[in-house]
Amino acid sequence: MFGWEFPPHIAGGLGTACYGLTKGMLSLPDLDVLFVVPKSYGDEDQSSIKLVGANNVRVTKRKLKLSYRKKILDYIEVDSKLVPYVDPKEFGKLTTYGVSGIKNCIQTNKKGYIEFTGKYGAELMKEIYNYAFVSNVIAQDYSFDVIHAHDWLAYPAGIAAKEASGKPLVIHVHATDFDRSGGKVNPTVFDIERRGMIAADKIITVSNLTRNTVIHKYGMPEDKVVTVYNAVDPLADDRKNVFKKGVNEKLVTFLGRITKQKGPEYFIEAAHLVLQKMDNVRFVMAGSGDMMEKMIRRVAELKMSDKFHFTGFLKGNEVFSMLSLSDLYIMPSVSEPFGISPLEAMQSNVPVIISHQSGVAEILTYAIKTNYWDVSAMADAIYGVLNYPALSSTFKKFGKTEVDKLKWEHSAQKVKDIYDSVI
Repeated sequence: MFGWEFPPHIAGGLGTACYGLTKGMLSLPDLDVLFVVPKSYGDEDQSSIKLVGANNVRVTKRKLKLSYRKKILDYIEVDSKLVPYVDPKEFGKLTTYGVSGIKNCIQTNKKGYIEFTGKYGAELMKEIYNYAFVSNVIAQDYSFDVIHAHDWLAYPAGIAAKEASGKPLVIHVHATDFDRSGGKVNPTVFDIERRGMIAADKIITVSNLTRNTVIHKYGMPEDKVVTVYNAVDPLADDRKNVFKKGVNEKLVTFLGRITKQKGPEYFIEAAHLVLQKMDNVRFVMAGSGDMMEKMIRRVAELKMSDKFHFTGFLKGNEVFSMLSLSDLYIMPSVSEPFGISPLEAMQSNVPVIISHQSGVAEILTYAIKTNYWDVSAMADAIYGVLNYPALSSTFKKFGKTEVDKLKWEHSAQKVKDIYDSVI
C-alpha cells in the first residue's frame, strides 16, 4: 500500500481511513500489508502492519526498471551536482530522469536518502514524483502480490511500482479534484488522477457518489469501479470520558477543514437564522483552512461573535473531547466523497445533520439530511433537535446502534475480494 499520511501524523480523513482499513485487515487470514509513506517518524502504530518511509530507502546505487524506456537503467547519485564542461541545457539533460514523461531532479543527502517533508506544502509536486522514484526501488526490494495506492498523491508511486514489478494495481479514490475544487479542477491534478485510473486494474471508490464521478468525469468503464464504504473504529476507553461544558447552553459543532468543499459558509448562515429564534445556543467551528479568515469576518459582520467560537485544528482525543461537549454535529459539505466525522459523532451519542451531497448519506438512516445550500432547512433541523428532547434522544439511541455495525473488518473483506479478483 502506498499512502501519504498515517496516524498520528495526519491532516484529515485520509490517514484515518487508511489506518482503519489496515487494522481491519488484521482479522483476515493470509493477508499481510506493507504500508509505505513518504516520511515515517518512528512513532506510528505498527501493530497491524509494517510501515516503510520512503525517506529511509537508500537510492544512491540502484537499478531502475522504467518500462517506458524499455530497458533497465543504472542510477548513481553523487553528493555534487557539478558537471564540468557543459552549458546549462546540457547540464539539465545529464542530471534529470523521467518517470511517465515527467522530468525532475533527484537530490539525496550525504547518506544517499531522498528527504521528504510528507506534508502538503510548496514542494508537493516534487515530493510526489520523488515518492514515485523511491517506490520503483521499493517494488524491487519486497515480495508482494498486489499494489494498493491511496488517493492521487500516491497514484504515481503505484504506477512506478507496477512498472517495476508487473503486479496488478488497485487505486483507492477517497476524493477527486472535482470534490476539492468545487468543479474548477486543477489540470495537473486531474491528469495525475486519470493516469492512475487508466493504469489501475481496479478502482475502489468510497461511495456511489464518487463512483459516478469516476465513471462520468474521468471516463472509466463501470465494471472497473467498485464501491467500498468506509467504517469507524470502536471508541477507545480513553475517548469515553465525558467533559462538562462551562456554559449552560446548547452547543452545535462543525468539525472539518474550513474550505469550500466542506460548506462552512452555509453553517454560519444557518447559525444566524437559529439565533433569531433562540438565544440558549453556541456554535463552534473546529478546524483550519483557507477560508478561515473569511468565515471569521462573516461571523463578525452578522454580529454573533459572542455566540460563535473558532478552535483551530483538532486531532486525536481533542476531536472526541469536542464531540463530548456537543449537542449536535453538522457536516454541510458541498461535495463529500464519504465523511467519517459524522460516524465519530454518532459514536459519541451526538445527533448529526449531514448534506445529501455526502457519500455517508448513502448508508445512514438515523441522520438528518438536507441540501448543503438550503440554510433554512438546516436551521429548522438545528432548532428541532435542540428544542425537542424526544427527537434528539431518538437520533442518539438509534444512531449509535447503527454506526456500531459499521466495522472496518467488513470493508477490509471487500477489499480482499477485489485483490483476489485482480490477482
